Amino acid sequence: MLTPLHLHIQKITGHDLQDIWHNIANYFDVIPLKKKEIILQEGAPCTSLYFVLNGCMRSYYTKNNGIEQTIDFAIENWWITDHLSFDQKLLSTYSIQAVEHTTIAQISRENYNLLLQQYPVMEKYFRCIYQRANAAAQKRITYHYDFSREELYFHFETQFPWFIQRIPQYLIASYLGFSPEYLSEIKKKRLS
Repeated sequence: MLTPLHLHIQKITGHDLQDIWHNIANYFDVIPLKKKEIILQEGAPCTSLYFVLNGCMRSYYTKNNGIEQTIDFAIENWWITDHLSFDQKLLSTYSIQAVEHTTIAQISRENYNLLLQQYPVMEKYFRCIYQRANAAAQKRITYHYDFSREELYFHFETQFPWFIQRIPQYLIASYLGFSPEYLSEIKKKRLS
């Protein structure tokens, strides 16, 4: 069941993990989630990191007006969590929810710290993951400053066509900072 994680770690680190994989796998729990099931609730402490084995997750917060603002998605072979809450043992600002039926590999803070101490290759793996995530966040910020709202959607559609096919339009609109109605207008304008 953890084969996608095993392959992902090997790909990122360039290390053959055959001799130690069984030991590494013991640090993770495999959890199936139903569509719309919440694994982390805003206001609760985030005590785990989540790797998507199959399916799709989203991270979001609730604005003062009660509207949910999606800030991140994670599909197969992507990680998702509230890093600030996880790292600093704070209450979470975000909720994390399955967008579709999903299976995740979960590692608790305690197991994460033990894993990094026991297996230096995992230190390299997570460093690479965090560097990539930071680079992606920087790109996203740049796009929000440089692109018009229409350009932002068309760029997203071009770069991530698999999201357009899998994720409901209202969640894509939320992620891009649009109302669902505005996203519909953009799509209609393109067809005319």
